Amino acid sequence: MSKTSELIKWTFDRSVSIFGLLALSPVLLTIFLAIKGADPSQSAFFRQLRIGQNARPFFILKFRSMKKDSGGSYITLAGDQRLTRIGKFLKKYKLDELPQLWNVAKGEMSFVGPRPDVPGYADLLEGNDRKILELKPGITGPATLKYRNEMELLALQADPLEYNDNVIWPDKIRINKIYADNHSFIGDLKIILQTFHILNSPKDF
Repeated sequence: MSKTSELIKWTFDRSVSIFGLLALSPVLLTIFLAIKGADPSQSAFFRQLRIGQNARPFFILKFRSMKKDSGGSYITLAGDQRLTRIGKFLKKYKLDELPQLWNVAKGEMSFVGPRPDVPGYADLLEGNDRKILELKPGITGPATLKYRNEMELLALQADPLEYNDNVIWPDKIRINKIYADNHSFIGDLKIILQTFHILNSPKDF
């Protein structure tokens, strides 16, 4: 991506994320109140350490979708018993991701890029695979679109964690390396449009 395209992307990310936070504030407030109303004892937000651009750690922000003190696997399956009733709805329509507009506004994330991994996975990247870490992580991206039904796919596996580690995660690395070599601002806009199309097509979930 050229310097001009990078500047355009930076300006787009910051301006659209701030506008989105303002425009969606009634939706964000409604979700916040619904989560707190269901369980006032827990925070409506979920913060998790992720690895960002140039391997810098940051805390990703989501709406809380799991029950209080839920442990277990890092991965989430369709029908996961750890999900709250509201959490199932938020996960289905990706509404739990909305607070990441704040991460974009802060410059920690972009609208389009590889999804940021937790340290345990990011640390496994070696050699040419580490080029992924040169990019700012995104809310959506080509790997995210391919695995938009990841929770359902994992739920079908005899060993979901093994399938994630040996099939999905390596494929995401492959896809993200292709994105790293070929991304452009126009390409990012196409990915954003694809994402909105999928979000408005319930059959794709």
